[in-house]
Amino acid sequence: MGSIKSSISVSSVVLDFKEITKMGLSLSVVFSSIAGYFLGAEQIEFTTLLLLAFGGYFMVGASNAYNQIIERDLDALMLRTQNRPIPSGRMSVNVAFSVAVLFTILGIVTLYVINPKTAMWGAISIFLYTSVYTPLKTKTPLAVFVGALPGAIPFMLGWVAARNSFGIEPGTLFAIQFFWQFPHFWSIGWFLHDDYQRGGFKMLPTGKPDKGTAVQIIMYTVWTIIASIIPVFGFTGELKLSIVGAIIVFLLGLVMLYYALILFKEKTVKAAKRLMLSSVTYITLLQIIYVIDKFLR
Repeated sequence: MGSIKSSISVSSVVLDFKEITKMGLSLSVVFSSIAGYFLGAEQIEFTTLLLLAFGGYFMVGASNAYNQIIERDLDALMLRTQNRPIPSGRMSVNVAFSVAVLFTILGIVTLYVINPKTAMWGAISIFLYTSVYTPLKTKTPLAVFVGALPGAIPFMLGWVAARNSFGIEPGTLFAIQFFWQFPHFWSIGWFLHDDYQRGGFKMLPTGKPDKGTAVQIIMYTVWTIIASIIPVFGFTGELKLSIVGAIIVFLLGLVMLYYALILFKEKTVKAAKRLMLSSVTYITLLQIIYVIDKFLR
C-alpha cells in the first residue's frame, strides 16, 4: 500500500511540475529557438543546441511559474485554471517560487554559456512576461501586445545563439512570430472569453468576441503572411527563402487567413478553435520549411 501511495505522490509531483512550468508550451518555445539556431548556424554544434534547449526550457518554465504565483487568486476563479497546482492547494507559493527562482538562475547561466547576448534576451523575455504582461492582463487588452514581445523572442533567440549578433535576420524572425501571436492569442481569447471574464482578464482587442476583434485578427494574419515571405525578396541579409519555400509558406498562410475569415463570418467558438489550431500548425510548419529550405538550397 505504501509503495502505491508513494508512486501516486511521485507521479502527482511530476504532473504538478509539468503544469507549473507549462511543459507543452515550454517545449514549443524550445522548438522555435532550435529552428532559429538551425537557420543561423554556419555549422551545427550539438553542445550549443543542448544548452539552448535546456536554457530555453528553464526561461519559459520560470516565466510560467512566476505567472501562476501572481495569478493564483484569479486562476482559482476560472474553470480552465482552478485545478492548477497553486489554486488547488497541491503546491505552496514558496515551492513554486523556489522553482521559478531556480529556473531563472539556471536559464540565464545556461544561455550565458552560449553567449552573453542570448542570456540578455532570455532575461528580457522573463522580465517582460512576468513584470509587464502578467499585471496588464486584468487592466487592458494591450497586454496582448506586450505579451507578444517576449513571445516573439524564442525564434530570434536561436539565431542570436548561433551568431552572437542581432541584426536584420533575427529581427525578421522576431517579426514573424510577433505578428503571428495576435491571431493565435485572440482566437484563444475568443473561445475562452467567458472563462477569462471570470478571472477579470481583458484579452480581446474590443473587449468582446465581436466583428471588431475578428477584423483585427484578419489584419494581423495578413501581416503575419507578409512578414513570413519577406526573406524571398533578398533584403534580409543571410536569412533567405527560396521561391518554392515562399510559395509553400504563402499557401499555409492562406489556410490560416481562410479560418480567420470564417471566424469573421460565423463568430462562433468552433470557428475560433479551428483558427487556433491552424495558427499552431502554421508556425510549426513555417519553422520546419525555413530550416529545410536552408539546407536544400
